[in-house]
Amino acid sequence: MPHTTVQPPRLKGEALHAGYESRLVLDGVDIAVEEGKLTVLLGPNGSGKSTLLKTLARTLTPHTGHVYLDGKDIHRSNTREVAQRLGILPQGPVAPEGLSVKQLVSMGRFPHQRLWHKDAKRDANAIREAMAYANVSEFAERSVDALSGGQRQRCWIAMVLAQQTDLILLDEPTTFLDLKVQVDLLELLSNLAHEHGRTLLLVLHDLNLAAAYADHLVMMRDGRIVTGGTPKDVFTADTLKRVFNLDAHVINDPISGSPVCVPLKSTTSKHQPTAPYKAPVAL
Repeated sequence: MPHTTVQPPRLKGEALHAGYESRLVLDGVDIAVEEGKLTVLLGPNGSGKSTLLKTLARTLTPHTGHVYLDGKDIHRSNTREVAQRLGILPQGPVAPEGLSVKQLVSMGRFPHQRLWHKDAKRDANAIREAMAYANVSEFAERSVDALSGGQRQRCWIAMVLAQQTDLILLDEPTTFLDLKVQVDLLELLSNLAHEHGRTLLLVLHDLNLAAAYADHLVMMRDGRIVTGGTPKDVFTADTLKRVFNLDAHVINDPISGSPVCVPLKSTTSKHQPTAPYKAPVAL
């Protein structure tokens, strides 16, 4: 049988303690982002998902611990070099007023441009390919702030794609979007991993969408990683109770086989019928 080599993770964090001013959020987190897969961070509000993503993305410096990108401490690396290897989409990005879609996507080429060396043809190709893949080419000359939420998010993803990095981190890219738009975006991101070999790390809130699209789930609570693995292995009723304090059944989708969370209705209080309304009688 042919021997298949497993690529070591290019991005990993070791013993990460991080937070904001005096408030510690991450409590000794170790994580290695699996190559060529879509990994999703899950956890209740305040569990440390976004803080971990920011620390891995170099936008938040850990109090202690290290983040390594290609074997080098990312927080001691040159900003431009990091941007050439790591694409980041923060939560709720806002474009300057009046910026066109093409101008926004073009910003993804900044890490590759220098005063003494610009490759206009390569930049143009990267921008065109990114817009085509994200399906926003028809909006190229339109203002970003004139688009719908889902269209804007595709434009931001196109900007990250224009960086042409193999590693992409996205913080809640589907928040506040309609379900169909969320599914379309996750299909796009899943294809990036499975058809183009990109490595993606996402923060998501929707449990069932995460279980449906993730190759690897990392579940967090109170600043620590509780468990990690394939959805089939870790998306269980026991784990959902431990991580989210959620009572739920977990069943398998009959077509895809993906685990699906079905919350249990509370039986501690029964609905009491209200008395029929009676109009007051005038005396």
